[in-house]
Amino acid sequence: MSPTVEDSISLPAPVLAAYSYCETVTGSEARNFAYGIRLLPVAERRAMSALYAFSRRVDDIGDGTLTPGVKADRLGATRDILDRIRDGKVDEDDTDPVAVALADAARRFPIPLGGLDELIDGVLMDVKGVTYESWDDLKLYCRCVAGAIGRLSLGIFGTTPGAPQAERAPEYADTLGLALQLTNILRDVREDAGNGRTYLPADDLAKFGCSDGFEGPNPPAGSDFAGLVHFEVRRARALFAEGYRLLPMLDRRSGACVAAMAGIYRRLLDRIERDPLAVLRGRVSLPGHEKAYVAVRGLSGFDARQIGRQAGRRR
Repeated sequence: MSPTVEDSISLPAPVLAAYSYCETVTGSEARNFAYGIRLLPVAERRAMSALYAFSRRVDDIGDGTLTPGVKADRLGATRDILDRIRDGKVDEDDTDPVAVALADAARRFPIPLGGLDELIDGVLMDVKGVTYESWDDLKLYCRCVAGAIGRLSLGIFGTTPGAPQAERAPEYADTLGLALQLTNILRDVREDAGNGRTYLPADDLAKFGCSDGFEGPNPPAGSDFAGLVHFEVRRARALFAEGYRLLPMLDRRSGACVAAMAGIYRRLLDRIERDPLAVLRGRVSLPGHEKAYVAVRGLSGFDARQIGRQAGRRR
């Protein structure tokens, strides 16, 4: 059951301050997700901000300039904090505001905190420089760093009573996370190459003559870079189509949040598809007014209704 407005108002001052800190982190760092999170009721928005702030801490360790050994130690310490949260050992006056906020959110919502262990495992794969031979290999990584976030978020959203096939909601949330992560990988292909990381599967790169990598504004000589991008776009679109089946299972505000976040990434995918070389020239992004439009569209429930009709025709 979701917390009431009264529950939210009566939060102790240190917990409110901790949530405020997490919302500040989310507003300043979550360029795309913040548009969806703003559509949630207060209690759910705070819980999502706590979840984002913890996840951001994990990502920042992996993306930072520390040595691999120090990164692994920092990730281990972060897992220790997660264990304290899981064991109910974080007090409201703890000096770590993210831990305080996430601990409160975990008491109020059935958040499957093991998903954050998966996130840490995925970032450790980055630290170790793991590469991926096939889509099945990459899919395991994407499930750790993005599918798990979808399942964690579902713990906050819940499903509407009596929603058909609600038992499959975690599966759809996981798949939607994969779609977002694959879009991220396409968008950041040059930036990741500059950081010594290659995420796209080696067999896909070889198929399109792109095994030499992407460290400049031009694709490898003789490659079919556009073909590679369009191939991965089709894969991402199939994941979106499957994952979007989650929307009719959510209440209006939660569905709006998911539709806004996923809608922004689908539009990024459209831009990448139209101009594949753009990802080698710089980061592809949407202007703020377009993100706001996607958020309003999500709040209208249009996407959820459309997907509900499609699912009805398939049954």
